[in-house]
Amino acid sequence: MHIFSDSFQRDLTDLMRWRRDVRNFRTDPVDEALLTQCLDAFLLAPSVGLSEPWRVIRVASDAARAAALANYKSANAQALDGYGAEKAQLYASLKLSGMIDSPVQLAIYCDEATAKGHGLGAATMPEMRRYSVVSAVNLFWLAARARGLGVGWVSILDPDQLSRDLEVPEDWSLVAYLCVGWPQDTGTTPELEQKGWEDRRGHLPLQTR
Repeated sequence: MHIFSDSFQRDLTDLMRWRRDVRNFRTDPVDEALLTQCLDAFLLAPSVGLSEPWRVIRVASDAARAAALANYKSANAQALDGYGAEKAQLYASLKLSGMIDSPVQLAIYCDEATAKGHGLGAATMPEMRRYSVVSAVNLFWLAARARGLGVGWVSILDPDQLSRDLEVPEDWSLVAYLCVGWPQDTGTTPELEQKGWEDRRGHLPLQTR
């Protein structure tokens, strides 16, 4: 097993720290060759039974982007209504989506009915396919950040409505909606920490059984 240098390990830790969720994007386009390099990280991701269940939709047309944005706004309004007055005020101040400005938007799905992998490892835990997609998303995210791009994961959406709007197969389940582009600002502290929505743990709550 190859052991990487101390310098590489420090750089990797820095990369994970810089991986933070980005919400504020410049509107500059992303070079297609650069985007392809980042997407190639999916090809290196682990997957249960080597099923490679990820399916990537480039949300590029005005109609598709408008539908996704309307979906977010509706879901966000419902989420706001679910908080008490004090928390709702803080929630309303958060920028939770970069969908207006990000030049690249990707809807990442899991093909729940894929025959690839022959069901290995997914018979008792079918959710492993979705976990595999999450793992691939994380590799893509790190690859993008290493090249200076930012990524924002939008989870305030109605997945069923989005699937209908994008006309994806019924056996596909939404895992992630990603905004990708050049960050407007720099820094490693997420907005949720900056504004006091929640604190990051300073240690791993490891338990032994």
